[in-house]
Amino acid sequence: MGKVLVLYHSASGNTAAMARLVGEGAGLIPGTEVRLREVEAAAPDDVHWCDGLAVGSPTNMGVLSWKMKRFWDETMFDHWGKVDGKMACAFSSSGGWGGGAEIACQSIQMVLMNFGFLVFGVTDYAGKLTTCHYGAIAAREPRDEEVKDACRLLGRRLAEWVAVVADGRRDQHPLAKPESRTLPG
Repeated sequence: MGKVLVLYHSASGNTAAMARLVGEGAGLIPGTEVRLREVEAAAPDDVHWCDGLAVGSPTNMGVLSWKMKRFWDETMFDHWGKVDGKMACAFSSSGGWGGGAEIACQSIQMVLMNFGFLVFGVTDYAGKLTTCHYGAIAAREPRDEEVKDACRLLGRRLAEWVAVVADGRRDQHPLAKPESRTLPG
């Protein structure tokens, strides 16, 4: 059974709302156990437990929040090199569109890559104009259905990759499920 951890920091509750949706999406893949952890309640054992990790942070001047960065700099420092090969993705909420949420996702991905996580993008569209190429993003609380769907899509894709990579379940590979894919065009 694949294990997915949704680790998040939320200053206003917006990123927490996204985390719940990402977890909901991961739970759509049969045989996936999902845990949500706020970063201040998280421990290295949570990260060791999971096969796949979704990391969410408010956009803080275009990058991840200092509380999320501190978790990786301090709490996880002695665990560097011990979590190689786990799947990972990012999500972020900003104060408005154009607030740097995609860049914040990329900053999260850089931290995760330094720890040896395998990060991915999502080619599928969550709606007519909404993608998750760098992660799921929202302007404030995820209210629009396309934004909510993007969060669920990110979680579902993480759980699919966990099923493929950690559990060897080739039937969960995105290319094996063309009916669930929404490509541009």
